[in-house]
Amino acid sequence: MTDTGTIAWMLVATGLVLFMTPGLALFYGGLVRAKNVLSTYMHSVVCMGIVSMVWFVAGYAIAFGPDKWVGLIGGGEFYFLDGLSPAAPMGQSSLLFMVYQMTFAIITPALISGAFAERAKFRGIVVYFSIWSLLVYSPVAHWVWASDGWLFEKGVLDFAGGTVVHINAGMAALVFATMLKPRKGFPTESSPPHNIPMAVLGAGILWFGWFGFNGGSALAANSLAVSAVTNTHFGAAAALVGWLLIERLLAGKATAVGAATGAVAGLVAITPAAGHVHPWAAIVIGFAASIICYGAVQLKAKLKYDDTLDVVGVHLVGGIVGALLTGIFATGAVNGLTESDGWFYGNASQFVDQAIGVGATILFSGIASLILFVIVDKTVGLRVSDEDEARGTDLSEHGEVAYQTTDFGSFRTH
Repeated sequence: MTDTGTIAWMLVATGLVLFMTPGLALFYGGLVRAKNVLSTYMHSVVCMGIVSMVWFVAGYAIAFGPDKWVGLIGGGEFYFLDGLSPAAPMGQSSLLFMVYQMTFAIITPALISGAFAERAKFRGIVVYFSIWSLLVYSPVAHWVWASDGWLFEKGVLDFAGGTVVHINAGMAALVFATMLKPRKGFPTESSPPHNIPMAVLGAGILWFGWFGFNGGSALAANSLAVSAVTNTHFGAAAALVGWLLIERLLAGKATAVGAATGAVAGLVAITPAAGHVHPWAAIVIGFAASIICYGAVQLKAKLKYDDTLDVVGVHLVGGIVGALLTGIFATGAVNGLTESDGWFYGNASQFVDQAIGVGATILFSGIASLILFVIVDKTVGLRVSDEDEARGTDLSEHGEVAYQTTDFGSFRTH
């Protein structure tokens, strides 16, 4: 019998997660200079097209098709979505499950783009994202979320994407931040955000969409979805408060950018734990993420790698924090999986399993992303020239400008 309530919820959750990608475009776009806002938008928006096509042809099959080799890669079925049914229950043969998972595949490479904003060639990024989504994202999704994936069978917990999405994208971002020639003037010249309200709005859309990201990962309209949504909110709220407190104590001012960044850090960290912990633990995870991710963002200046929008500090570090703390605070009382109790509840082996999942994702994504970077950079090219960077990537890459004037003072009323 068809569960119309679950179908309705999953259709809504799918729309919420897809809406996160334009939200990410606003968040990232507001944080760059005015001459680069459209190119930054395009790095996210293009994923809605190219990743969808890759997912249709083979991405979904590799991620959720029957295992082909020791839990590392799927295939054999579902190429071109063959064999999927709109009437099937939620699962690997369901068309709805496929399209819901596609929205995750779309936003993951878009997250990477914050690391190279203001200095990347659009055509090179299109090639890189197309191949990365197929050969890096889909295999890791198979490891963690497919029932015959090796990390799934090992018992690694990742409710909605701490490893698959955030650590995976964060490692690729680290590759770009360290390998791609930095922006001219970095790190001595300041590059302030051109539109902070836009960035805060984008963060708000991400927070809104994240209810589908985490809540939908219950794959049903049930109490587990309620727990995931509740934990998502409290994790983000705690991290926002924590980030502002740290800013006030260390820098003297609590900033709007800090509030937005803190909320996103909390959302990242609670993602793997959303369906495994109590709300009090979600608050602990959120606060921990605010402290550790804030420190990681500050460390960037000392290490002098050009991660334009702090993808490494927020998504890679936040994903690691969330995955490891899941191994501490997870409890079967939330989802009925008593074997998934964490270290806090007497099962230290769950923390060890989480560490293995984190390490495997870092190693694979780091190596694969680096190899792909070198290949695409040597063939298609990934870095714009200094002249094109000075003009702005909106004009040099797309022949457009976001605003008819960059004299924002002229917009003020007197």
